[in-house]
Amino acid sequence: MLTLEEIFNARSCYEFSEKAIEKKIIYKIYNLMKLGPTSANSMPIRIFFVESKDAKLKLLECVNSSNKNFVQNAPLTVLFAYDKNFYSKMDYLFPHNKNLQKIYAENKMLSDETALRNSSLQAAYFLMIARGFGLSCGPISGFNTNRINELFFSNSTYKINFLCILGYSKIKKHKFERLPKLDFEFVTKFL
Repeated sequence: MLTLEEIFNARSCYEFSEKAIEKKIIYKIYNLMKLGPTSANSMPIRIFFVESKDAKLKLLECVNSSNKNFVQNAPLTVLFAYDKNFYSKMDYLFPHNKNLQKIYAENKMLSDETALRNSSLQAAYFLMIARGFGLSCGPISGFNTNRINELFFSNSTYKINFLCILGYSKIKKHKFERLPKLDFEFVTKFL
């Protein structure tokens, strides 16, 4: 496992070695990710690993042209989705409040916001844990949302959040320096 500093100093990666990602690593990442906090333990994320040639070809129809090469050459592309009907599991996930399932079911805006927000949290946990195991990540938001939902989730209540390519980096030195980041004073305010 990498240190926290190594995990957060890692850079997004879009060039990978041929080394395969062992499924046992993916299981380990998930089993740590699921422990991360979500609102009312909602766990709305649904994760799909695109590795077969057919699934990759289908996905290539959906990504912007600038991202096609990245997806084509990545050992694994992860579809981070969320279940709009995540609340159907609330009686199991949050057993001490049996009203939550009904509350979410009756308030679509609340349930949709909860699903998107908390699946984003879970996906971020996944990426940081993947880095901890030595994998490199390349998040992608340049794709046709409706097309992915149609091709991958048409008979479900799932919706795409974002994509991420995963693998072991073959980059020894990045072509350009790390881009600037906003300072603490600019981003934060104590109220």
